[in-house]
Amino acid sequence: MRTRLLTTTTALALLFGAGNAWAGMDEAKAFLDKEIGDMSTLDRAGQEKEMQWFVDAAKPFAGMDIKVVSETITTHEYESKTLAKAFTDITGIKITHDLIGEGDVVEKLQTQMQSGENVYDAYINDSDLIGTHWRYQQARSLTDWMTNEGKDVTNPELDIDDFIGKSFTTAPDGKLYQLPDQQFANLYWFRYDWFNDEKNKADFKAKYGYDLGVPVNWSAYEDIAEFFTGREVDGKKVYGHMDYGKKDPSLGWRFTDAWLSMAGNGDKGIPNGKPVDEWGIKVDANSRPVGSCVARGGDTNGPAAVYSIQKYLDWMKAYAPAAAQGMTFSESGPVPSQGEVAQQMFTYTAFTADFVKPGLPVVNEDGTPKWRFAPSPHGVYWKDGMKLGYQDAGSWTLLKSTPDDRAKAAWLYAQFVTSKTVDVKKSHVGLTFIRQSTLDHKSFTDRAPKLGGLIEFYRSPARLQWSPTGTNVPDYPKLAQLWWQAIGDASSGAKSAQEAMDSLCSEQEKVLGRLEKSGVQGDIGPKLAEEHDLAYWNADAVKNGNLAPQLKVENEKEKPQTINYDELVKSWNK
Repeated sequence: MRTRLLTTTTALALLFGAGNAWAGMDEAKAFLDKEIGDMSTLDRAGQEKEMQWFVDAAKPFAGMDIKVVSETITTHEYESKTLAKAFTDITGIKITHDLIGEGDVVEKLQTQMQSGENVYDAYINDSDLIGTHWRYQQARSLTDWMTNEGKDVTNPELDIDDFIGKSFTTAPDGKLYQLPDQQFANLYWFRYDWFNDEKNKADFKAKYGYDLGVPVNWSAYEDIAEFFTGREVDGKKVYGHMDYGKKDPSLGWRFTDAWLSMAGNGDKGIPNGKPVDEWGIKVDANSRPVGSCVARGGDTNGPAAVYSIQKYLDWMKAYAPAAAQGMTFSESGPVPSQGEVAQQMFTYTAFTADFVKPGLPVVNEDGTPKWRFAPSPHGVYWKDGMKLGYQDAGSWTLLKSTPDDRAKAAWLYAQFVTSKTVDVKKSHVGLTFIRQSTLDHKSFTDRAPKLGGLIEFYRSPARLQWSPTGTNVPDYPKLAQLWWQAIGDASSGAKSAQEAMDSLCSEQEKVLGRLEKSGVQGDIGPKLAEEHDLAYWNADAVKNGNLAPQLKVENEKEKPQTINYDELVKSWNK
């Protein structure tokens, strides 16, 4: 009787398993019909082949409940509400994709790293933490994972080389630690219609002696800001600049997100300056952080950094709406779309969709934008070969404290939402590009005129100068929280730009010193250098073919330079 029961149970299990596989492909085909269609770089046969791989690879994990987490942006909302359900229906792995604040994601990640308890099975966290993950060795090396324990659940069609941000998530050891899920840059934004208005052009040329156009350097940006501030355009007084200044954690992102590098802080190097990066942190030949202050060869409080903060303060006071001083990142974001701002140095492209909504003062009746994105201008200390802006790269991270089977199931989901089958459609929803094949898709050529230069930028060689925080930063969560407090003091007037950056570099070195003493990061952790003056470290940099820290430039108002936007785009196409 017992043998017969076992045989029957086994037969039912096999039948149920076969039914599940069959139902999985049925669900996959329904998903492709309803959600994907031709919005994919793969044809229908290629899509079905990839979906069949997910169905087969997921069989050992069917019925598992997996939890992943990300910050709340449009791309991740689409994943959480649409793609997670599709993945569950197709594979039988139940996915809960939580959406929480960016700071909360980092907090959960830190909790798991410190406790060893499995809080989430996978995280989408910024690649800004690449230096943290590499040094603490608590995140799985995906390079090792894909060739060893995770080989059986790694999609043969994943195509890592197609990911445009893979250099951001690769550590100095040459291994990939995170898989990009979404990316967006901060770019210069301007009113294309106002810049092409004949009276505006004539008045600007008469006053400044050169053509109104996309500013190549900060001197030109400053002139344009002055020109438009208080000018009457479309029947109302407008502003030449927009920013935000409230002492709030979001003020830190405003500066760690490459503001100093735009001014010319740090050294040459793509994706990040070496040996001194855009945070002003210097590393030695073994990638060990040796200092942040100029006194140790760093550049956080050097002339370029101080210049960048001073320009931020001056422009906010002179050319931005008075309310901007008391705004946070999220409060200031929509202001340019209200039609009273001529240009903004620092606009996150993740919010493009919010700038192209019908009925906005910055959108034409046919749905095309009155504005454009362009590369950001650079400061007087900037040299060719430096990075020029920031690119956020929210990336999948698997911690070693997650059990292998749970990590495998989560890795399948991570690959599903970044797959070639799904990525074109997801990119149309969120406009946060991760794959070159997606950028090359005809649907984005067709949509480009309504996205204000976003597609042209991402297809251009200029894109390579935009990158996230790099590997010089050994503990992003600890160090990032110092920035908003220090710069908030400058923004409020409590400290001068120099005093604020002196304080910041000193606080950063306290963290580096504690990490060095603890030895927790081993022989790739910080090792603080001896102290000398600016002249010593500048001479040492020049001797070794480097730049940082640079000496102070006597005349920081260089000759202004602009470029015609349409000519710029033509040069990219060539």
